Amino acid sequence: MGNRKYALALDLVDDAGLIAEYEKYHREIPQAIHNSITAAGVVHMEIFRFANRLFMLMEVDDSFSFERKAEMDAANPDVRAWEELMWKFQQAIPGAKPGEKWVFMDKIFEL
Repeated sequence: MGNRKYALALDLVDDAGLIAEYEKYHREIPQAIHNSITAAGVVHMEIFRFANRLFMLMEVDDSFSFERKAEMDAANPDVRAWEELMWKFQQAIPGAKPGEKWVFMDKIFEL
């Protein structure tokens, strides 16, 4: 079937100091977090930022599903601690459901 791509968006708290700290955490993520992402079937991940808006592009293999990743994350204390820490910097993007972090973006064009 080949790899699939997903685009997701999230906002950060609009505070320059918190944004700088968030970027610092992401310059070298803990190995346990890296391992949890790749073990779930994520082949490639990039996060881009403009002001306090984040855009994530994920490329995943056939083993990946968001449900499976959520189950793996819930069972992993390192991931739970990381996600709790990240909420200090993150805020729901307008239109997100309560408690929802990253939201799916619809592809509207491809060249």
